[in-house]
Amino acid sequence: MHKTMKRAVQAVLLLIVTMIFMTGCGKSKEVVVYTAVDEVFAEDIIKGFEQETGIKVKVVYDSEANKTTGLVNRIISEEAHPVCDVFWNNEFMQTIKLAQSGLLESYESPSADTIPDYYKAADHTWAAEGGRARVFLVNNAGIEGKKTPGSVRDFVSDEYTGDELAIAYPMFGTTKTMAAALYAAWGEDEARQYFETIKAKGVNVVDGNSVTKDMAATGQVIIGFTDSDDAREAIEDGADVTMVYPDQGPDDMGTLLTPSTVAMIKGAPNPDNAKVFVDYILSEKVERQLVEAGFYDLSIRDAGKDGSIKGMSVPLEDIYDCMDVSAADMEKIFSDAK
Repeated sequence: MHKTMKRAVQAVLLLIVTMIFMTGCGKSKEVVVYTAVDEVFAEDIIKGFEQETGIKVKVVYDSEANKTTGLVNRIISEEAHPVCDVFWNNEFMQTIKLAQSGLLESYESPSADTIPDYYKAADHTWAAEGGRARVFLVNNAGIEGKKTPGSVRDFVSDEYTGDELAIAYPMFGTTKTMAAALYAAWGEDEARQYFETIKAKGVNVVDGNSVTKDMAATGQVIIGFTDSDDAREAIEDGADVTMVYPDQGPDDMGTLLTPSTVAMIKGAPNPDNAKVFVDYILSEKVERQLVEAGFYDLSIRDAGKDGSIKGMSVPLEDIYDCMDVSAADMEKIFSDAK
């Protein structure tokens, strides 16, 4: 009887160890990713990762209703019991918010070695790659007889009247981010005066970069201040326009580049696989693949190199830190224009 009991106990212990082992193996074969990257672009990258590593990706995409904010709020709500391993975002502001809230894990990915320092966190909680640029979309017929703008400051020069210019409301989207970037680069007083001049000139302040693009493409304005993806769309549609990257001279500040970001969640349930996924997404191969696919307009690894687009060297954290002040000013200046 004693031997029978002993064998039974051993059998139960063996079953428990086997179950733990199998559970552990199951966990080691998956990674949970929340992403704001468009599914049409992300799914090919994820499939490539799964094929290359054998790790299954459980992905949660943002919805049209919630967008990036919904995923960020979900990560915050799960702080006590994290579900997400990696947050793959299509911008940087909300990612920095998570970092400053203590919700991101420090991980120095070897894939980030070739990424400029101002596009990654000093504490290695996130890194950026790819992105869009702020550009001028110039109507070729309308600009005849006038100087083509070469700097952000040219947008408020006497060369153009307000009705010849268009920009999206600086309280939203990448134009809001641009305002914060100028506050970080120039200081509050100069940046505030810049936007006050835009208002005083009677510049067309419109609902979004796509509207700005359309106005320049159809000749309603001479210059639309927009994003490179919108500008490329107008060019591909056959509009008689030219895309101009501002502030590209050797002594100029460069244009704002808005990159995507990748971060590992603190307390991630699958930390080893999370690191593998971060390494993969931050690789130069994947960045180039997303440029070729049209999701990114350019590589931040190229920014500033000879013959490439020069981006602003202002740290992204500095832009984030200026957001509250610049957003409040934009609301005061442009609220009656909505």
